[in-house]
Amino acid sequence: MCPYAWDAAGGVQVHVDDLARQLVARGHDVAVLAPHDRGPGGRAAGAVLRVPYRGTVAPIAPSPLAIRRLSRVFARLAPDVVHVHEPLAPSTAMWATLASPAPVVATFHAFLDRSRAMELAAPLLRTVARRLAASIAVSEAAAAFLRRAVPELEPVVIPNGVDVAAFEGAEPAALPPGRRIAWVHRLDPQKGFGVALEAFSALVGDVPDARLVVGGEGRDRGLVEGLTEAVRSRVTMLGTVAHADVPGILRGSEAAIAPATGQESFGIAVVEAMAAGVPVVASDIAGYREVVRDRRDGLLVPPGDPAALAAGMRSILQDAGLASRLAEGGRVRARAYAWSTVVARLEEVYGQASAGPPPVR
Repeated sequence: MCPYAWDAAGGVQVHVDDLARQLVARGHDVAVLAPHDRGPGGRAAGAVLRVPYRGTVAPIAPSPLAIRRLSRVFARLAPDVVHVHEPLAPSTAMWATLASPAPVVATFHAFLDRSRAMELAAPLLRTVARRLAASIAVSEAAAAFLRRAVPELEPVVIPNGVDVAAFEGAEPAALPPGRRIAWVHRLDPQKGFGVALEAFSALVGDVPDARLVVGGEGRDRGLVEGLTEAVRSRVTMLGTVAHADVPGILRGSEAAIAPATGQESFGIAVVEAMAAGVPVVASDIAGYREVVRDRRDGLLVPPGDPAALAAGMRSILQDAGLASRLAEGGRVRARAYAWSTVVARLEEVYGQASAGPPPVR
């Protein structure tokens, strides 16, 4: 059960899609439901409403009328386990948790320093929590946030999975000439797109053949128009990029950046770049610190600091030895997040949940 619109770009959607494919390959019967008129689950999952929240937009299905529709879906599917993602968000996963006749396993992806909304919704969240047979957090940062929001839960940490082989063996995409720096994220304040543009503007004077390759869309797209013509000519805007095309873009680049300003619990895009053998410059924030060890697997710089981000990119592009060491360290580090390892741990949780008592009504 995915809480976010299936046609919207996001790490949770990528995780759910990859996980479903992995489970099918291992012999399981899998049904995916998500908000989207034409996506998996269709109308049963609910109509999408895009809600601004903490510098980004959450495409959720907030109508609790979905509970009745999902109850009918579950009666038809007769699942052994229902795996929900972000069930504390008022969307498909929450309604599925309340409707499920089968044991519910929940994965929590979010990390915030504080959420006033969750504090106000505490009674409802405790009702949801009592329905869970098992809870999983994708990182220690996500687990710490969950414990603050719902102290009754004690999640096990199982990280996001990545199709490491797809990134290691991808053919480099045909990209414009120059020393390419890849950005593959949403274009919004949370992901630090404005910081990236300011840092790239500072870099171009020292590395005149540098090129910023931008894959993604979002509300900050217009910031590119504020660049000088000399810098703007060095920015390639690819628009919305299918996830299947991301490995080639990364493999065709000399560096990748992830300058998120906060609220990141893990960083799938960071692991993907490392798996592709691309040196990464990422923000020194809780979720990324668990993935990247500074100067071993990548470079960590203070969030919201364009000068530090520019210095990190400059170091990678001008120091071939450093770039090579970080690339190799990243490849090795990324293999710890291969789906073959992650899905086996999830199967153990499914087995324990399905052997337990049915959900408390």
